[in-house]
Amino acid sequence: MELLEKFMARAKANPRRIVLPEGTEIRTLKAANIILSEKAANLILLGSPAEIHQLALENKLTYIKEAEIIDPTNHPKMDFYANMLYEIRKHRGVSIEVATQLSKDPLYLACLMIKNGDADGELAGARNTTGNVLRPAFQIIKTVPGIDIVSGTLLIFTPTPQYGENGFFLFSDCAVNQNPTALELAQIAYCTAQTARSICEFEPRIAMLSFSTKGSAKHELVQKVVDATRIAKEMMPDVQIDGELQADAAIVPSIGESKAPGSKVAGHANVLIFPDLQSGNIGYKMVERFSGAQAVGPILQGMAAPINDLSRGCSVQDIVHMITITANQSIKD
Repeated sequence: MELLEKFMARAKANPRRIVLPEGTEIRTLKAANIILSEKAANLILLGSPAEIHQLALENKLTYIKEAEIIDPTNHPKMDFYANMLYEIRKHRGVSIEVATQLSKDPLYLACLMIKNGDADGELAGARNTTGNVLRPAFQIIKTVPGIDIVSGTLLIFTPTPQYGENGFFLFSDCAVNQNPTALELAQIAYCTAQTARSICEFEPRIAMLSFSTKGSAKHELVQKVVDATRIAKEMMPDVQIDGELQADAAIVPSIGESKAPGSKVAGHANVLIFPDLQSGNIGYKMVERFSGAQAVGPILQGMAAPINDLSRGCSVQDIVHMITITANQSIKD
C-alpha cells in the first residue's frame, strides 16, 4: 500500500529509537531483522542477550547484531530506573522494593526508558495481553493533557476507491474502549483526527456512526452519539464532522444526500467513529472478510508517547508495519 510505503520511507529518513520489550519472541525478532536491514529504526531489544543471539543464529537473522540488546534483570541503569519508578508511583503506596522488581519487567522498563528520553516509542503485544501492555504505560507515560482515555484506530485499505479517501479509512475505536461515554467518544474522534492529519497526512471527514441518521430513531444509544458529535465539534471547530449517521449515509454519496442533505460529511466520510467496541470490532472484521480489505493496526491514540499494542496473532509483516508506524508517531515536524 502506498501509505505503508510512505511510513517506511519516512521512518528511514528519520531513524527513531523504538524499544521492543518482547525481544525473545521469534516473530518480533524476524520483524526487527527486516527493520534493521532497511535501516528504518534504531531498535532496542529487551530480553536475555544469550537467548536473543541464539535465536538470531538459529534463524539466520544476521542484522540483529545491530540492535541494542538490554537484559532487563541486569544492566547498568537498573537502580536509576527503579528509583525513577518509585518517585512516579510512591504516592500510590509503591515501595522501592516493589519498584525495583517492576522495573525489571520489560514492559515497565520500556516505558521508563521512554519517560527518561532513552527511547522514542514502544511496540509490544505479540506475547502479552493489551492490559499488560497498557498498564505500565498508563502508570508511567500517562495520556495527553486534556485526553482521558487511550483508543485504537485501524488503517483500513479497501478495494473500493469510490469510498473514503480513495478507498482508505480510519476506523475508531476498534480495540480498547468497550462502551465509551459521549465525552470519551468525542475524545476518540479528536485523537483520530490528529492521527489522520499527522500520521496519514489527509484531511479528516469524520462520521459519528449510529443506527440512526439525523433523528430517524430515538434511543439513549443514539443520543450518546448526538451528544458526542456536539462535543467533538466544540473540541475541533476546524474539522468536518457530522453525526449521527448510519454507515451507508456516511460513505455512499447518493444515500448521504438523501438521508442528510446539506451535510459536508455524509456520503464522503473517510473516518468512521463507532459508538462502542462491539460494533467497531464486528464492523472492521466484516469489512476485512467480505471485501478483501486490509486492516493495519490498531494504532494507539491519546498516550503522551508512542506506545502500540499488537494482536497476539500478528504476523511478522504486521510487526514491521507497526514499528514503522510507531516511528512515524514519534517524528516531530
